[in-house]
Amino acid sequence: MVISKAFRFSLVLLATTILQAELGLCDEHQYQSYDSVIQHHDLFVQLHPETHELIGQDRITLKLSERQPAIRLSLSSTLAVQRVTGGLDDSTGRASDQALAFSIEYDKDSPQTQRIVVPLVSASAKTMTIGITYQGVIDDPPREPRHLRFVTPSETAGHIGPEGIYLSSESQWYPDSPSSLSTYSLRVALPADWTAATQAATYNTAACSPDMCYLPNMTLIKWNPTKPSEALTLAANRFVVKQRSWVARSGQPVQLATYLFPEHAYLADEYLDATGRYLDAYIKVLGPYPFETFAVVENFFSSGLGMPAFTLLGSAIIKRHYVQPYALGHEIVHSWIGNGVFNQTDKGNWVEGLTTYLANYYWYELTGEADQARDQRRQFVRSYNLYVPADRDYPVSRFMQKHDERDNAIGYQKAAMTFHLLRQEIGDQAFWQGIQRLIAGHLGRHAEWRDIELVFNETSGRNLDWFFKQWINRGGVPSPALSHAGAHPADEAAGFDLDVRLTQGEPLFRFPVQLQVRMDDGREHMLEIPMTDAAQSATVRLSSRPIAVRLDPETMLIRRIPRQSLPPTLNHYVTDARRTVMIAGSVPSSHPYQEVVERIVAQENRKGEADRAAIVRNGTAELFPAEGSVLLLGNLGGREVIQPLLATHCRQRVHLTDTGVSIDGDNYDGSETAVILTCHRADRPGSVLSLVYSATPEAAFTVSRLLFFYGWNSFVVFKNGSVVRRGEWPGEPDSTGKMEVFVEERRVIR
Repeated sequence: MVISKAFRFSLVLLATTILQAELGLCDEHQYQSYDSVIQHHDLFVQLHPETHELIGQDRITLKLSERQPAIRLSLSSTLAVQRVTGGLDDSTGRASDQALAFSIEYDKDSPQTQRIVVPLVSASAKTMTIGITYQGVIDDPPREPRHLRFVTPSETAGHIGPEGIYLSSESQWYPDSPSSLSTYSLRVALPADWTAATQAATYNTAACSPDMCYLPNMTLIKWNPTKPSEALTLAANRFVVKQRSWVARSGQPVQLATYLFPEHAYLADEYLDATGRYLDAYIKVLGPYPFETFAVVENFFSSGLGMPAFTLLGSAIIKRHYVQPYALGHEIVHSWIGNGVFNQTDKGNWVEGLTTYLANYYWYELTGEADQARDQRRQFVRSYNLYVPADRDYPVSRFMQKHDERDNAIGYQKAAMTFHLLRQEIGDQAFWQGIQRLIAGHLGRHAEWRDIELVFNETSGRNLDWFFKQWINRGGVPSPALSHAGAHPADEAAGFDLDVRLTQGEPLFRFPVQLQVRMDDGREHMLEIPMTDAAQSATVRLSSRPIAVRLDPETMLIRRIPRQSLPPTLNHYVTDARRTVMIAGSVPSSHPYQEVVERIVAQENRKGEADRAAIVRNGTAELFPAEGSVLLLGNLGGREVIQPLLATHCRQRVHLTDTGVSIDGDNYDGSETAVILTCHRADRPGSVLSLVYSATPEAAFTVSRLLFFYGWNSFVVFKNGSVVRRGEWPGEPDSTGKMEVFVEERRVIR
């Protein structure tokens, strides 16, 4: 995930525009000058973790325009401005250092923000340097997220504390203006045993002199100026730093580094090696790496964030070898997409969708892992169908930032599949030329969906207005269905003619759909039909007798699929409008299951959902709800309650035994055994029965703590807290997507 300041500034811009209108200052020229006024920050900050304190000085170089009456700079309301100095740069290039009058504005709609208003005087100078001295506290401790999947980034606007320092654009830790793209010079004073990481290229350290630092034994870290960027992020802690001089196959040198906590320093080479692999692969696809360095930085709270030239990963995932394509690979691709080419999220966030396509999906194509690539496409489509019911859908163009799994399914996963459909529409050559041209032409600049459309118009030589209107500016996805599949012997030739008919509901979409035909000799034939209307028919001649047709077997299309036709998973429970948590039989108050229940209640209370999960303690079979999905928590003492429910909904797949559990005929026994499994409810299409079952409280501990991390598996088996088997069960037959072929043995010719 890449951080942008544009969304935070949207309310500030609105309030500022209203104020300018009231003062009669809001003409087009002045608005444009305000939007891109800052050229450079020269920052010196002293950070004291024990007191959460920041003391800052920022010398800001401004670009002036005629008739610009004032500059408004946003800063956290927890930081007090002490003085503002400066003046217009004279003909020698030097800035004066006189005291400047300033005022502070507040807005009830964004109480965390203050605006420093500095009046300007008209002059012929094109630039002005002002100095702002300020100090205060930044102390927003990370909080658990507000949704049920517990392994997610924590929520904080910024924090300075003994456990670590995190300062981003949301922290508003230095004066800034919306949409500015500026360079940064940075000096940071920290306790002597701390160090810091940011997006600048190189740094050096020295003891901070008493005349500069307000506390003894502080280290001064100085970075060279950065490339232009939307914002500056700083992370600091007691890191162990390891650096590596690395050269890509293309010949480009990049300085790699890790900033890890002492207990995880042994992982440095693993992360450095993985970084090199990803950079080599994506330099070839996307063009030269936009920076001189890349660092993996460990964070003191849960996070997976991509900033220019570094990624900030929480300790919990650092120690889990977080080097997968969807993890480290995703953050590295953000170096080009989001941190090289910027987007203004309040105008639509295309960055996450394209990065998800390139990293989470396309890596598997690059490495020749076709099955993994197909599984990733399926995952995108499954997630969209579970988390985005038709009545809660919205267009990709309206995605700005991820607040929940619905946003993730639209802004990341549907958008990724949209880029896959664009690639199918215009072909590989035009698609990859477009990606490279987008990056090269907008590096260090903002790009919007309209810019992306224009680039692909150019590389494909086509007008793609219809494509972007349909997939980006309009909500929903198509719902194609096989309405007919029949065959007859071919006239005066060997083989069979297969007739198929496809239909789709409103609103109509234009898209290609693949059909897989299975024949009686075991062979398969793939054909593609372009859907342009409510119904489409096609005839194809085959050498053997067709017996079955399957729609979109490789998941090349994002489409609406009934919930009951998807593999049953715990995320069916999470996304059901009606949910019940049921403890089977009597469970002691100290049992981990009780903690699961309390955590679910607390999370749903924080979300403020109208349809919260019902809680049934000491449940019996008679108390099993008639509607919705059920999360059933049980152990050996609840077998009498659980087994009849499994027989009804899981049929022959699962049996509880005296010593453990049997899944698909395989036995898992012992006191250290635990399982998570989900079956579709036999009596309620779209709802599920999810079971968490353990032989002992000890076996339940790890499973219950990470329960929703395993939300995409039909079953997971644990031994001593470690996964020993996982898998998926098929969904119910989808009558819209698969059809047996009716074969007419003799064709009547009239």
